[in-house]
Amino acid sequence: MDGTPLAPGQVAIEHDGDAGLCASEVVCRDRGELARAMAQNIANRLKAAIAARGHAVLAVSGGRSPQLLFESLCVLPLPWSRVTITLVDERWVDHDHHDSNAAFVLKYLLQGGARAAEFLPLKNDAPDPVTGQAACETSLRSLPLPFDVVVLGMGDDGHTASLFPGSEELAQALDTDRPALCAAVHPIDAPHPRISLTLRALLSSRVLMLPLSGQSKLDRYRLAREDGPIEAMPIRAVLRQQTVPVLKWISP
Repeated sequence: MDGTPLAPGQVAIEHDGDAGLCASEVVCRDRGELARAMAQNIANRLKAAIAARGHAVLAVSGGRSPQLLFESLCVLPLPWSRVTITLVDERWVDHDHHDSNAAFVLKYLLQGGARAAEFLPLKNDAPDPVTGQAACETSLRSLPLPFDVVVLGMGDDGHTASLFPGSEELAQALDTDRPALCAAVHPIDAPHPRISLTLRALLSSRVLMLPLSGQSKLDRYRLAREDGPIEAMPIRAVLRQQTVPVLKWISP
């Protein structure tokens, strides 16, 4: 693609001739439309997973950006008791801490009918993510992988999940030859130590979704699509891989 902005509602499809996969961009008129359309798409995929396999697994990002998406998703009719929800990363803070991704999910996603879903947090009782990594790994391996949907985010520094540029753990977390599904991460420029799904875990998914709203975010996304080292913008590992389709949702 040449980076030309799409009109609202337009879908651009990229085909990968080698992998036979496609990545697409869905452009929405505003953040509200994006949240509603993306929520419906996720719900449809979860329903299809339940119909096919009896259960569905959804991994989501925290932070503040997904609030509209969560509020749109939790009101949709689904057999929520057959859905397991987990996180792609977590700050190693108590579950009632204002920076906890688990607290954010509980407040905005596990509401209404979605309260019936099973929630698997990443943070455990260990004093730090290094000590807690093994227990987190065991919990993740209890899930019926692959994930049916993984919802990612992207920071202004090009990180996704808690795969931060400059962190000493980044190379191992990006190494798909390593079996680990999660990694302890100590960001250089972000607060709190973290636990994050590794790239191997993220690619254990049937689809990856990446919402992008606002000009600044879109500029960073276009920069991530340019040539450059993955380590400088780890989101490039997701955008360049040829294993899992990536669906990008774009709004002003």
